[in-house]
Amino acid sequence: MAWLLLFHLLALLFVPNSLTQAQQPPGCQTTCGDVNIPYPFGIGQSCALSKKFELNCTRNQNGTYKPFFSNVEVLNISLFPSQARMRNQISWQCYNSTVKNVSRTDWSLNLTITPFRFSNTKNKLTAIGAQTLAYFYLRNGDNIWYRTGCVSVCLSMQGLVNGSCSGIGCCQTAIPLGMNYYTVRFDHNFNNSNVSSFSRCSYAVLIEEDSFNFSTAYITTTNFRHENNGTVPIVVDWAIGNETCIMAQRNKTSYACVSSNSSCVDSTNGPGYFCSCNKGYEGNPYLLGGCKDIDECANNPCSKKCHNLPGKYRCSCPPIMRLKNNNAAGDCELYVPFVIGIGAGILLLAFLGFCMYVAFERRKLSKVKEKYFQQHGGWILLEEIKSNLGFSFTIFSKQQVEQATNNFDSSNIIGQGGQGTVYKGTVKDQLVAIKKCKIINESKKKEFGKEMLILSQISHKNIVKLLGCCLEVEVPMLVYEFISCGTLFHHIHDQKHRSSITLETRLRIAHESAEAIAYLHYSASPPIFHGDIKSSNILLDENYIAKVSDFGASILAPTDESQFVTVVQGTCGYLDPEYLQSCQLTDKSDVYSFGVVLLELLTSKLVVDFEASEEEKNLSSRFLSAMKEKKMDDLLDAQIKREEDEEIIYRVAELAKDCLNVKGGDRPTMKEVAEELDRIRRLKNHPWENTNYEETENLLGESSSHMEMENTGNFSIERNVVESIELGR
Repeated sequence: MAWLLLFHLLALLFVPNSLTQAQQPPGCQTTCGDVNIPYPFGIGQSCALSKKFELNCTRNQNGTYKPFFSNVEVLNISLFPSQARMRNQISWQCYNSTVKNVSRTDWSLNLTITPFRFSNTKNKLTAIGAQTLAYFYLRNGDNIWYRTGCVSVCLSMQGLVNGSCSGIGCCQTAIPLGMNYYTVRFDHNFNNSNVSSFSRCSYAVLIEEDSFNFSTAYITTTNFRHENNGTVPIVVDWAIGNETCIMAQRNKTSYACVSSNSSCVDSTNGPGYFCSCNKGYEGNPYLLGGCKDIDECANNPCSKKCHNLPGKYRCSCPPIMRLKNNNAAGDCELYVPFVIGIGAGILLLAFLGFCMYVAFERRKLSKVKEKYFQQHGGWILLEEIKSNLGFSFTIFSKQQVEQATNNFDSSNIIGQGGQGTVYKGTVKDQLVAIKKCKIINESKKKEFGKEMLILSQISHKNIVKLLGCCLEVEVPMLVYEFISCGTLFHHIHDQKHRSSITLETRLRIAHESAEAIAYLHYSASPPIFHGDIKSSNILLDENYIAKVSDFGASILAPTDESQFVTVVQGTCGYLDPEYLQSCQLTDKSDVYSFGVVLLELLTSKLVVDFEASEEEKNLSSRFLSAMKEKKMDDLLDAQIKREEDEEIIYRVAELAKDCLNVKGGDRPTMKEVAEELDRIRRLKNHPWENTNYEETENLLGESSSHMEMENTGNFSIERNVVESIELGR
């Protein structure tokens, strides 16, 4: 590719260097694809200021048009500052351990005899690799060569940090002013066959600093080379000719700043100059009349009246006022004689205005409430309640929920997370939990009332009852029955609430929760996928009876592709890997999340532990590794270990492993999970019963003891996940 660009540049040697002051001819193409092409640049003959500024608009394989300078794609062009962004090829070298050889591609970018120079403030020479030494050769317009290098070394993945390019796995260095040519060479004595076992490729490129964010995956994969077809953005400064402003202004026929109200600015990156509109004007200084007056009064810089003038503005005051100390901000002050005379009138007008404002705000608030009520399907829901006498569902007003929570007083908060806040409240002497959500899916607004009809009819002893909702607000609020003893998360993890729960109690909680989720999947009509199964959404009453909550944030089983979600929602650590990739929530997504809850019950460990090492942060990965290495005892909770019921623990662990299968189709259904937990509980309570373990496994499919799972590190863990996990009622 480099020789094509060199051929184009050599051709420019035979183009006269004189510039034409004529306007861009009418009918010239001003865009190529989604890129604006401002003059002095142009597409085609006679549309640019000179041959050096001509671009080609080429159609690629995808059918879209892209502008090119020779064979280099142009991403965008700005007039002030005079810069452009282009695509630059990545130089790379990879060692193939199979055939014992090295393959590489070296790239040179030659902008000699063009208006362009590499920006020394926006770009960095960058090298990536576990054992990489790259030499960069640069040249300026005076044919002076510069040589620099960048070395990147790392002995293991542990020393790598995303976003850090300080020499470990990635290094960067600056470039001098005025460079218009560079090429890359790898040191073959350093980048040889003795490369790291986890990294076999090295990369080197001149890249826009702000667009580059180092990823540790660049060391172990070829992602960096294959992103954007092996290209990265680069910023170039451009200038007109090789003269200074003083020299260029002497030649009126070639001087490029033809617009009135424009100025000439000397280039700071090599020879030449560029043009800019004067203060108070904007537009294209390279076209006659291109710099247009800015209407400063549009931003209202004056405290009173503003008068727009060519290149500036002026402030003035009403007849009874005057400018205070003639300041530029246009602050006005009253004449003293008028103050007393109009004071009473102002007070009267203010009082009348206040009364009208209060009446207007009340009317507006009433209309807003009515609008929200209608948007969320309130009328449909209300008609259903009226027509069905046995329908125990209440539509609460905004005033009722505010009174129930003492105007959402912070002392009534019982749960808080990324999706919203849960308040404890009292409605007609009944304790309730009111969930105040932060957002609602716009596509579900009109269907909200219909979904409430379905969700309100859910009746299961292990599911928190949805009592009603409030629709007079932008995001509807849900009202649930109040469960007194908090969440399973608190009883397992929170030191303030942590209690000693026996294995038998944990099995019962797991079984009751599985029965509730299976009810949502198979008995609800239509089926309901919970979408956020986690220990903080399993509540416990005073008898430690499990109550699955937050199904109001679930989705009904989709009937066609248009109903699939497009944004993954849920809690890190519990999310189904298939859901992350496909954005399609299924019943098997709930099975995966429930498998993580089983791990919490077995281990009493956090799903995501930020204090642990990188390999041990994710509980699911730790569990699967421990099962593979037969070290499950290292993860078990001390309470469970003391009970020494190895067979029961093993069977629960095997069930959890089946639930955590990467392929959703290989996971059991929630009905099968509930049945297996029931068998395990009966075996726990009546160990003398002859239970055939192999037959039980066959009910769930292939034995999980023959299934293996790698810790693929599917999740990008963020610090706010713990706050999201702790949301409960």
